[in-house]
Amino acid sequence: MSTLPALLPSEPDAPFPPVEDALRQPDGLLAVGGDLTPTRLLNAYRHGIFPWYSQGQPILWWSPDPRTVFATDAVRLSFRFRRSLRRSHWDVRADTAFAQVIRACADTSRPGQRGTWITPEMRAAYERMHALGHAHSIEVFDGDRLVGGIYGMAIGRMFFGESMFSAESGGSKVALAALAWHLRDWGWPLIDAQVENDHLLSLGAQCWPRPRFVAAVAELTQMPGTVGTWSERVGHWPASRLAAPARPSGPVPADP
Repeated sequence: MSTLPALLPSEPDAPFPPVEDALRQPDGLLAVGGDLTPTRLLNAYRHGIFPWYSQGQPILWWSPDPRTVFATDAVRLSFRFRRSLRRSHWDVRADTAFAQVIRACADTSRPGQRGTWITPEMRAAYERMHALGHAHSIEVFDGDRLVGGIYGMAIGRMFFGESMFSAESGGSKVALAALAWHLRDWGWPLIDAQVENDHLLSLGAQCWPRPRFVAAVAELTQMPGTVGTWSERVGHWPASRLAAPARPSGPVPADP
């Protein structure tokens, strides 16, 4: 790790090394150090780079190859799961409980993953990005109880997923599918899912070569987007809408 390029906290706007220089083992490790300031984070995501490290480690920056992504029109929910949603009373919202979502993601154990990587420093950084209108959460509620969610970064028309959780079976699936539904309606074609796993692949994730991903990110992050809360834009959205056998095109229908 001593051979990795080192970033200086005193230079948050300094460029990252080219992603082509990332290590093959461990896959995608690009640089070490720096900080989690808004300037650094926005620069990283615009170049297909994200921070990922555990408590006690220095900040590590990654750009794996291949990259796992979702097309917003291709998130898959099984027929059985969709059928179970027909009578669901779950309610989907956005940006009403960001701190709760990121805390729940941090506290969720994940078999095969490297411990709790959402450190207090990471939580504080993304809560800061949320306050600035760059980080967002999609939340799934059963009444007043948070049962699932996902959070990530939005730049231009690109969404970079960071983590999701379920407190009830299917909570994270609903959060992801609802996020994809809304993003498609807004003209956002991709969700970054970072690193492949079987669960993501079962939901329709694809693995893209890094050059293809980085080129798409460069284009999408330059498109006009909206900085600020998504709360009113999403409103209170019934999860039962996801029970439709296929994603209908066009705008989301209004509540009756």
